[in-house]
Amino acid sequence: MPDEPTAAGLSTEELEVWAALATVLERLPTALDAQLQRDSGLTHFEHGVLFALDCEPDRTLRMSVLAAAASCTLSRLSRAVTRLEQKGWVRRVVDPADGRFTLAVLTDSGHEQVEASTPAHQALVRRVVFDALTPAQARQLGVAARRIAEAVSGTPVWTPPVG
Repeated sequence: MPDEPTAAGLSTEELEVWAALATVLERLPTALDAQLQRDSGLTHFEHGVLFALDCEPDRTLRMSVLAAAASCTLSRLSRAVTRLEQKGWVRRVVDPADGRFTLAVLTDSGHEQVEASTPAHQALVRRVVFDALTPAQARQLGVAARRIAEAVSGTPVWTPPVG
């Protein structure tokens, strides 16, 4: 007999899965932010912005493209970029191809910050995510996470360039 829905409308099994996912959604960002703040003076979001720019061949993206990659509003991105500009890690320039757009450009100092902050960040990610899973579970998590993210927004998940 299938698992019956609870008063919440989810079956007991679904509620257990949701409770586990909701707990991850609360604990993981806190752990990532704490490590990056302690070691690099960055939030996880700011590190993601720097990392996305660093992955680009010219370390430059339109703000609108960067906002889409970061799954955030232009307003949230603009506030983060302002903080990163104040630290000398990013600068904004008018897009020479179309003056209606603004480009975010990673500075040399920003690139150095990415290089300095990424190893400890990735070590934490490895410890709390990948060391807790088998390789097959990690692949399944990637598939499930992409499907959930795309169901939420209808847009593909950012994937780092190969190389």
